[in-house]
Amino acid sequence: MPDHVTPAVQDYLKAIHSLGGAERQVLPVDIAARLEVRAPSVHGMLKRLAEAGWIRYESGHGAILTEQGVAEARRVIRRHRLVELFLTRVLGLDWSEVDAEADALEHAISPRLEQALAAHLGEPLEDPHGHPIPTREGALAQRALQSLDKFRAGQCVVIREAEDTHPERLRRWRELGLMPGATVRIRSYQPLDDLFEVEVGDQIVPLGSEGLMGLKGELVMEATT
Repeated sequence: MPDHVTPAVQDYLKAIHSLGGAERQVLPVDIAARLEVRAPSVHGMLKRLAEAGWIRYESGHGAILTEQGVAEARRVIRRHRLVELFLTRVLGLDWSEVDAEADALEHAISPRLEQALAAHLGEPLEDPHGHPIPTREGALAQRALQSLDKFRAGQCVVIREAEDTHPERLRRWRELGLMPGATVRIRSYQPLDDLFEVEVGDQIVPLGSEGLMGLKGELVMEATT
């Protein structure tokens, strides 16, 4: 049987899930980078998670979540994303502020409060950054999205998700109108300068790959030039 679910365990399970650990092995170095901890401490924690039944782990190969690990990771993700939506929609916090607040609150939410939040918010499907919210049963919508820096000139793209871990970038994207639901057109791309011209509403914004990385979308149509 899995060990007691401490905040540290939940943080690791969520990190492994976010790195694709529900489907494939995730390397300890990537987990360390995601959690901003030292690699040696990751190895010890992964051994404990494996012994408790949350993951399958072989030293030198990586970790993959067990069925129980996936379920617990998605419970934490559900609570995190519900809190983010509550903080923005009800309390009026900016979308750049809520990830850190939700990180602190997600461990303290009971199943009863989780369901009260979901009911109050109308059983939402997405958080403020466009990420799908797992259902109460643990189902999580899968979408075939690409980073905006992978699209090229002449393509129209609808933004679906924005990475929520960089407040400065979130504030900048809001200023530019680069938010989930917005449709943008890639007007041009200069590979030598790594410079995109992106049409957002009635403005044309010059951005490098770094400025688009973290935004994910899907192709709407091939625009004529």
